[in-house]
Amino acid sequence: MSTLTEVEAVIVAGGRASRMGGVDKPALEVGDRTMLGTALAAVEGCARVTVVGPHRDDLDPHIHQVQESPAGTGPVAALAAADPTADLVVTLAADLPFITPGTVVALLEALNSDAHAEAAFAVDTDGRLQFLLAAWRTPALAARLAALGGDVANRPMKVLLPERHVTVPVPETTDCDTPADLHAARRAHPGRIAADPAEARRLLRDALLPVPSRVVPVAEARGATLAAALVAAEALPPVPTSAMDGFAVAGDGPWVLRTEIRYAGDGSALTLRDGEAARIATGAHLPEGATAVVRDEFVHVDGDRVTRLPDAPVRDDARRRGEDWEPGKVLAQAGTPVAPAVASAAASGEVTRLEVRGPLRVHIVVTGDEIRRSGPLRPGQTRDSLGPVLPDLVRWCGAEVSGEGHLRDTADGFDALLSGTRDADAVVIVGATGGGAADQLRGALARAGAHTVVERVRCKPGGSQVAAVLPDGRAVLGLPGNPVAAVATLLVMLPAIVDGRTGRIPPAPLLGPLANAEEVAGDITRLLPARQGTDGRWLCDNAVRTSHLAGLIGRTAVAVVPPRAVDGDLVELIPLPR
Repeated sequence: MSTLTEVEAVIVAGGRASRMGGVDKPALEVGDRTMLGTALAAVEGCARVTVVGPHRDDLDPHIHQVQESPAGTGPVAALAAADPTADLVVTLAADLPFITPGTVVALLEALNSDAHAEAAFAVDTDGRLQFLLAAWRTPALAARLAALGGDVANRPMKVLLPERHVTVPVPETTDCDTPADLHAARRAHPGRIAADPAEARRLLRDALLPVPSRVVPVAEARGATLAAALVAAEALPPVPTSAMDGFAVAGDGPWVLRTEIRYAGDGSALTLRDGEAARIATGAHLPEGATAVVRDEFVHVDGDRVTRLPDAPVRDDARRRGEDWEPGKVLAQAGTPVAPAVASAAASGEVTRLEVRGPLRVHIVVTGDEIRRSGPLRPGQTRDSLGPVLPDLVRWCGAEVSGEGHLRDTADGFDALLSGTRDADAVVIVGATGGGAADQLRGALARAGAHTVVERVRCKPGGSQVAAVLPDGRAVLGLPGNPVAAVATLLVMLPAIVDGRTGRIPPAPLLGPLANAEEVAGDITRLLPARQGTDGRWLCDNAVRTSHLAGLIGRTAVAVVPPRAVDGDLVELIPLPR
């Protein structure tokens, strides 16, 4: 078959991906595009393409989108929801990173070569039938679905297998069901030289799978990322309370003043009858029968008689139950860092435990025979001026330090490091990225079976950095050896690792106008220390000595200066720790 103009395609892009931490599998990248993008390319030219799964705002408008019901109930439910109408329909999953248009054509040609066949199924290299990768005569598929009588949720695909079918050997049936599958697929694609730091961060975020979630007390969740939304368990306020010091009143007044005074935290019983008032403090809950709170400055008290001042506004200074929120209100979305405001909101909502990922655990290593942290320097040695401050930088990026070390320039040092830091979620290595005689990191990554995500980045400093993912999911970030380049690269890239491994929503970049952009911009992106002038504009240092951090003193950010920037352009500013 040479044309797809009379063929419909259904791509199953839902599912829970429970073996991959619940990530959106179709959106994961293998090579230069998402797996859903690969599936869409394979069926390009079909008369109609239906994607079944959660709605995706980034798909072209001509692609039909539906959701199986209930969501995540399997491919049979997905095919039923798609309800194709063309005479022929191609079905495939959105987790086939190597599927090609040739496979689609081969399935259709096999089906059309046998007039009695109702479907053509792909067969993998082990001889197993791939039920979802198929071409169907649509009436036959509709009949098989109808025979299920609506019982389509969580049914295995083999229930749809017709007696009359043909098979097609297909080598591209490798799917990505597990992290190991995904890692193997990605290793088939070499790392990229990223165009700029922004692309490098995106590639790294997309390449990482989240660490498992856990449920912990709120006090233990600080620094982690919400894996599930924070939902209020109780209304706020839980009972009507006073927003001001004043008088709880019943009715329109004037009022007879009771002798009781209601203080915050007072749990005693007090009931007001119509025409009565009682003093009340801010935060105290209202007595039974109270219809309003009138603040002190709005009333006149004469003995036991309370009257509203003639020019005082008629208003209620009480806070009613649920005025801020009712039970079930989403206070923070999944992906939100557990910062003080989140922890405080959880307490206000009577939430005692949170489902979180992280904090990300980072193992730090400084490399090089010449590096010495303490004691007198010997000839040829260099003081370790970076290692002692790296933990502060890691914490500034939203992670915690699980271990530190110094690695000598030995043939097997990196192999031992990569195999021996399994208590960490990420490994940060300073040095050994430049490709010199002692720079053996890339070779060790290859031997460890790592998938190199970013081979280099077109920026200065930091161009020699490398980012990779080990088979067990640990991220490896290799930084240049000189201190300024290492700090700039760490501040740019480590937050992306935190985002990817904890599911944290990347914050919007901090932007500011650069006053001397034309003086400092080059042909590639530059990472430069910056300070803010009294006029609000930022100034970058053009000449920076990179062998020490003295050039960062008095500077408050690293500016990401794009190529050929002009004065006044907005540039990204990455705050430096204080």
